[in-house]
Amino acid sequence: MSLLYSQMLLAKAENQKLLAILLDPDKIDFENIAELALKINHSPATHILVGGSLVLTDKIDVLILALKQNCSLPIILFPGNPSQISPHADGILFLSLISGRNPDYLIEHHVNAVPIIKKSNLEVIPTGYLLIESGHRTAVSTVSNTAPLLAENVDYIVHTAQAGEMLGKKLIYLEAGSGAKIPVSQAIIRQVSAQIEIPLIVGGGIRNQEGIALAYASGADMVVIGTAFENDHNFFNS
Repeated sequence: MSLLYSQMLLAKAENQKLLAILLDPDKIDFENIAELALKINHSPATHILVGGSLVLTDKIDVLILALKQNCSLPIILFPGNPSQISPHADGILFLSLISGRNPDYLIEHHVNAVPIIKKSNLEVIPTGYLLIESGHRTAVSTVSNTAPLLAENVDYIVHTAQAGEMLGKKLIYLEAGSGAKIPVSQAIIRQVSAQIEIPLIVGGGIRNQEGIALAYASGADMVVIGTAFENDHNFFNS
């Protein structure tokens, strides 16, 4: 079994909560990557995710190599499309947007990514990605041209996550979206966590330490912090 995923399974088994910092390459100050890495090193983060719904910069390789020079945390790609794949990362969340019905995000981008991934040593982690209603239209919804699942329809969300697990996904990712007004609710996290066996990732709209703690308490195995850290690199010191 692959190393990154084995470590995630072990952490889940031992109830060790994981924390990922999501970096959008378009919003990175490349002249101060060493300082950014220092902030990450001093945070409780266990992983770094790199990517986004729509990334325009061609410096993803530069970002990852610079991070590796200054930080020892595993770097996992979080790509919106194959153009965001870098062979210099440690792994890739092979995201299938199972909350939507756009074939590009269910399988087409994956097909196009295969030749790139096959030339790399990236650990591929199949991930069922669910976009949950968050109070406003998110970048994920706009770029993927899919609607989020209604937060009130908890049973349907649970069944979608279970379907992802039955299809062989190794992770389920509940996403409210970048800068979401409303994070994924405790009720949704709790119900999904109780009904799947694989690790559960939760991200979007979590703005403070309390939000992280609530997600963990509800059953999240990994919490992802993006916008909050992006806006304040001292987020974990506050």
